[in-house]
Amino acid sequence: MPKISVIIATRNRCYLLPRAIESARLAGGGVEIIVVDDASEDETPSVCATLTNIRYIRTSRQLGVGGARNVGLLSSTAPYISFLDDDDARLPGSFDKQIDALEAAPEAGMIYGRAFYGDEKPSDDFYPEHCPTGDLFWELLRWNFIPCPTVVFRRSCLTRAGILEEDLAGVEDWDLCVRIAELYSVIATDEPVAIWRRPSQSSGQFTSESEKLHQHAHRVHKERWLRLPRAVAASPAERRALQRDFAARASQQLVWEAASNLKARHLPRFARVAFAAARMYPVGVGKKFLAFLTSRLGTETVERT
Repeated sequence: MPKISVIIATRNRCYLLPRAIESARLAGGGVEIIVVDDASEDETPSVCATLTNIRYIRTSRQLGVGGARNVGLLSSTAPYISFLDDDDARLPGSFDKQIDALEAAPEAGMIYGRAFYGDEKPSDDFYPEHCPTGDLFWELLRWNFIPCPTVVFRRSCLTRAGILEEDLAGVEDWDLCVRIAELYSVIATDEPVAIWRRPSQSSGQFTSESEKLHQHAHRVHKERWLRLPRAVAASPAERRALQRDFAARASQQLVWEAASNLKARHLPRFARVAFAAARMYPVGVGKKFLAFLTSRLGTETVERT
């Protein structure tokens, strides 16, 4: 029986698959690799036919990342589970180390670690800077600091918490971590365990569509996470503080992303992100945009002179 099932959801990016699969194979012993082809229209079936020691599952229609991962999850057999995107990679031996840590901490529902940013090779830049452990429920309600490709879940804990919510594109892994953290403690390793491809406008990743991701996060925070039993049991003051902290982090990131697009003169994208930010966080965003534009205009004035 395998020790860990690694589920790789993919769609129309067959050129990336061999690297992701090989990295999963080198990350530990007893690895069950399940590739879920989310109704690809490229050469994914023929590429997978050439790869050995994988389980290939093709969906009859496009389900999205969450749906494809659930297909793999329900088909998996190992006591530990990890999700790996087709454009990410695991570092050698990382699964073995994390599974050993989980087996030494039976109260923990999952373990995560740091991820290098990079493509073929890791850069010197990694995330997160700090890896808190223990009861992370309240921290995850404020913001997500857990890179999905670094996580190893205990299957029995997923059985209790439930599978991925398929209507939360881009934040379905964050939602799952919140639900796990409500019920179990979380452990971490400070060393990097994966290479995380940095989103860009041309990468085709959902996380590159920041306004849509933030819209999903805004909705799920209000409609689901604050209605979880532990959040409901919190005092009104604690709930308001959570909402303020979440809004502050989200609006700050949206302003930064809008500013980056304005600086790069991607005006349509700047407008989409800016309008989405103003709709979701009208109070905090206005002041942040004003501060940015003031500093920007001051810089341009200096440059002209």
